[in-house]
Amino acid sequence: MTLVPLQELLNLQGRAAIVTGGGKGIGKGIAYRLAEAGAKVLIADMDEASAQHTAQELTDKGWTAEAIAVDVSNESDVQRMISTCQERLGSVDILVNNVGIYPPAPVADMTEDAFERVMHVNLRSVFLTTKHASEVMKQQKSGRIINITSVDALHPSMVGLAHYDASKHGMWGFTKNSALELAPYNIWVNAIAPGGIQTPGVEAMRAGSPASADADPKQMVERFLSKIPMHRMGEPDEIGTVALFLASPMSSYMTGEQIVVDGGVLLS
Repeated sequence: MTLVPLQELLNLQGRAAIVTGGGKGIGKGIAYRLAEAGAKVLIADMDEASAQHTAQELTDKGWTAEAIAVDVSNESDVQRMISTCQERLGSVDILVNNVGIYPPAPVADMTEDAFERVMHVNLRSVFLTTKHASEVMKQQKSGRIINITSVDALHPSMVGLAHYDASKHGMWGFTKNSALELAPYNIWVNAIAPGGIQTPGVEAMRAGSPASADADPKQMVERFLSKIPMHRMGEPDEIGTVALFLASPMSSYMTGEQIVVDGGVLLS
């Protein structure tokens, strides 16, 4: 067996990547590392200003990045995103499903609309993007799909996230089954399960008003932080580097797997 040099293993030149929710937080961390490795990155986000800002940051470094405003829970928007990536960047080689919302609420206070919104954004979106991106990847006879789940796909982190946990368990199941289906087409599907990561969303939780005595966002985050053996939150780049591993030939014999990146929280 001929060993591929390390610099080639991390070289994504010529690959086109979509990162949903790429305007900030974990998505931005992932987009940065993929672009640095040479990928052409489409930053897809509901917040067009954030997407544009991140794309500009990447292009200012001499890398290739585009921005697009997308609601990934809407099928026509997803189809537009896929076709835009093909037209502007030439292909769809890497898909990172990063978008996720987690508005805390105990089940007793959770509305049907709130539950459905979490399921649509966190889970339905992964079905839609995988469905349409994989059709392009099948024609290309290769592709990488990376789903950003959560430690909540394996174990509940706190009270008040039953809808979020349901969506993330669903993502993990979908990852495994779609990996089985797509493997014959040379399309690898894997997941990353982050623990507590320092993102604008977490900061917003810390500053938010309590939904109830059982769902005080600030206290929820502080209780979670106290359970982390490393005694700190992770950084978006610590997910970005793992995403780069899964997007590169370094993970060539992996599919249907989930990498936990949580500072050891599941040990507690």
